[in-house]
Amino acid sequence: MSRIKSRDTKPEIRLRSLLHNLGYRFRLHRKDLPGNPDIVLPKYRKIIFVHGCFWHRHEGCKMAYKVKSNIEKWERKFSQNIRRDKTNKEKLIELGWDVHVIWECETKNDEILLRIINKIFQN
Repeated sequence: MSRIKSRDTKPEIRLRSLLHNLGYRFRLHRKDLPGNPDIVLPKYRKIIFVHGCFWHRHEGCKMAYKVKSNIEKWERKFSQNIRRDKTNKEKLIELGWDVHVIWECETKNDEILLRIINKIFQN
């Protein structure tokens, strides 16, 4: 698992590129915020996490397939990830941030990604 990237992943880079092209400026992986959010837009008080469908268990997504070996270990790992995500989101909301999650599978299509970005900034 040490080879699994947690930052600068392809989905994250795609989102950052699109945001930048749309004129949004942001900060990356702010360590002073709970969960080290992937993208922080201080001007808008918005935070975007880019979650891998497999690791964060995107419900209904084919990329969040079931593991076939060492099932208990993986289920425990996935549960911890989900619990940590929920806790971090709650803490950020308490701090006054508007928190959003974009899933890995949603970054594969620019039209879908653009629609999600527009929805995030409509509020």
